[in-house]
Amino acid sequence: MSETAVKAPGAAPEADANRWKALAFIALAQLMVVLDATIVNIALPSAQQDLGISDGNRQWVVTAYALAFGGLLLFGGRIADLWGRKRAFVTGLAGFAVASALGGAAANEAMMFGARALQGVFGALLAPAALSLLAVMFTDAKERAKAFGIYGAIAGGGGAVGLILGGFLTEYLDWRWTFFVNIPFAIVAALGAYFVIREPAGGRNRNPLDIPGVLLSTLGLVALVYGFTRAESEGWSDSLTIGMFVASGVLLLAFVLVESRVKAPLLPLRVVTERNRGGVYLSLGLAIIAMFGLFLFLTYYLQVVKGYTPVKTGFAFLPMIAGMITGSTQIGTRLMTRVAPRLLMGPGFLVAALGMLLLTRLEIGSSYAAVLLPAMILLGLGMGTAFMPAMSLATLGVEPRDAGVASAMVNTSQQVGGAIGTALLNTIAASATTSYIKDHIASAGSRPQQQQLVQLEGMVHGYTSAIWFAVGILVAAAAIAVTLINAGRPNLGPIAGSGDGVEDEIAVPVVAH
Repeated sequence: MSETAVKAPGAAPEADANRWKALAFIALAQLMVVLDATIVNIALPSAQQDLGISDGNRQWVVTAYALAFGGLLLFGGRIADLWGRKRAFVTGLAGFAVASALGGAAANEAMMFGARALQGVFGALLAPAALSLLAVMFTDAKERAKAFGIYGAIAGGGGAVGLILGGFLTEYLDWRWTFFVNIPFAIVAALGAYFVIREPAGGRNRNPLDIPGVLLSTLGLVALVYGFTRAESEGWSDSLTIGMFVASGVLLLAFVLVESRVKAPLLPLRVVTERNRGGVYLSLGLAIIAMFGLFLFLTYYLQVVKGYTPVKTGFAFLPMIAGMITGSTQIGTRLMTRVAPRLLMGPGFLVAALGMLLLTRLEIGSSYAAVLLPAMILLGLGMGTAFMPAMSLATLGVEPRDAGVASAMVNTSQQVGGAIGTALLNTIAASATTSYIKDHIASAGSRPQQQQLVQLEGMVHGYTSAIWFAVGILVAAAAIAVTLINAGRPNLGPIAGSGDGVEDEIAVPVVAH
């Protein structure tokens, strides 16, 4: 196999000697970031009570992190390209550990909100650095498939693991441990990365920072994420919500205009206009919309309607995690070098949509084994199979100097998708619930038990109404993946991971279409 077929320009031959050890530490760091997105949700009621946070302000425990993380991702990706990915990765881990310690030691709501925002800042530096390190260290087709299979499984299943760990820590220790648990993760990953990772040379982008681009993208993304977050609590017709969406549209349009004109843009438009990467960002963002809404509904359904404890709820998600790991490391990894990415992503999203379709049959007395279990397995298998080639293709063929911002766009599409999913599907569910209760409460009369039953039926009706939308969103993600993504050349036969096959796989995504 010729070196030029598989190596990014300027990469040193010995740079990848410890790549598999490096993958373990990168995966650990990614797990920590993904866990943090859901682990705090479980602890929120206890933290709110201890710190005296009002109902109106409690959303900022989640929102402060989401705004900092979502708003600064592109900037974090560019810093990784400028500083070097290893340095950005280790700095991000150290900062995340300090912020987590502050969160765990929080004495009041201001300290808690500040710690969460600081976690978001360092998470925005850490996440793109982790993915871009994989992109530049794993260039052989078969090895890349395995590496991204592991990474994709963690990216998809880590959130559900957070529910289990959050339940255990909150129930048996204290909510503060949902923050402190990040510290050993970060220390081990940072030390391992420092001693093991040897980043390929020649991949830095040493151009001066595009300050207007940084300001416009950060403010635009913050306005967008906050708009959706506010819509969930205050409604879509709220004047500030509408103002945030308008401001976001203006700022992001200005960002695109600036990026098309400056000499050294923060986000070179070639990264997102290449049809395969654009297709990945769009389809992945849509799939995350469906998934984040589902996590929220199932958590409430299991705890409020079925009466599960936090720990039992976390364990109820295990089949989905197992499905994601299987789909990503077994199906995706084995088929990625044999078929075009769209033939994994399209069917993967459709299998997940089928699992989602089963959940539209939810009722108060639904059996876990008959409805939830098969639905979760299908969702996990489908998402795991689709996530794996998506993560790989999003950074495949990109110039080494752009690896950080290309990776940041993956995280941005996930973060924005998560904000949209939580707000949009929650609003649909709440509206359907209110309508159902209004139509049926009269039949319950003055009997408290019957009124409570109507309330629960209305809640489940709201969930299933929103889940129908999630099914449609996943079908749309599958259609976009199959239509836009055309990387790979199936007519050339399976890519074997050596010789010309690898060259074809790496070259196709950057060919103009």
